[in-house]
Amino acid sequence: MGILGAIVFLQALILPSIQSPLGALPSRFRRSRVLIVGCGDVGLRVAQILAPRVRVLALTSSAPRIPSLRCVGITPVLGNLDQATQLRRLAGLAQRILYLAPPAPEGERDDRLVAFTQATRLRASPQAVVYASTSGVYGDCQGAQVTETVAISPTTARAQRRAHAEATARFLGRSAGVTASVLRVPGIYANDREGGTPLARLQKGSPVLHDDEDVYTNHIHADDLARACFLALWRGKPQRCYNINDDTDMKMGQYLDAAAALYDLPKPPRVTREELKKAVSVMQLSFMNESRRLVNQRMKKELGLRLRYPSALLGLEGS
Repeated sequence: MGILGAIVFLQALILPSIQSPLGALPSRFRRSRVLIVGCGDVGLRVAQILAPRVRVLALTSSAPRIPSLRCVGITPVLGNLDQATQLRRLAGLAQRILYLAPPAPEGERDDRLVAFTQATRLRASPQAVVYASTSGVYGDCQGAQVTETVAISPTTARAQRRAHAEATARFLGRSAGVTASVLRVPGIYANDREGGTPLARLQKGSPVLHDDEDVYTNHIHADDLARACFLALWRGKPQRCYNINDDTDMKMGQYLDAAAALYDLPKPPRVTREELKKAVSVMQLSFMNESRRLVNQRMKKELGLRLRYPSALLGLEGS
């Protein structure tokens, strides 16, 4: 071979591991890693999309759930969002993070997300974080069309916690150079999702408001939401908010009337707002105190999401 040939041969062996930071690593670390925080129904749907492309990890506080996560190709990471010291192991663990976990049920802040973002910055910050919020941060818009440029006005404690979480995620983006995207999500439905259809409500005969007092509602199929989460991890713009909803433009009563026809059930009774206060829970009433029509053009143009279920009724029929 000669001395020159030997040098060239050795360089070919050595240089790849020097030039590429992944050259000398085991193969399991060469794929991009995505961490899902709050891996419930939607998280599992996202994981199904991600699994062929990247290594998927999921934070769980439940040790008994570890085997079931492994069975679907997810690497579980044991940790509790309410125990800040347990979150340190997450630092530098993944290049992209999908945060689906809700805030604690009380207070006006999301201290879970605060602790999480602080922990993830202990080493190299992730490239992208997608935070799933709620459209409830807009408050009552009296049936108006709502784009992401409309100022938020959360009226319930639940929505105020989400607004604080949005600010926390976007601060991480600004301060650490992370692409932080916020998804504002309305009512999630799917036939294969627990409590994911209006069937039980219709069977119970729960009332809705008369049309002149009724509110506009917004919907997204769980599969379309999962696809939006996936796209946002790579296509979301820095510190950008996205309405994630389908094209349904109906008041709650209209939607439930149509669903009743689909299920061959009686239409829900119509009542006044004063009568409604006596018939539904405080939580249900809070949803029926706010009316808005979300505009989803930014989702379609920037994330490139083509809705599989453009209307909630199509989703109930076909999912």
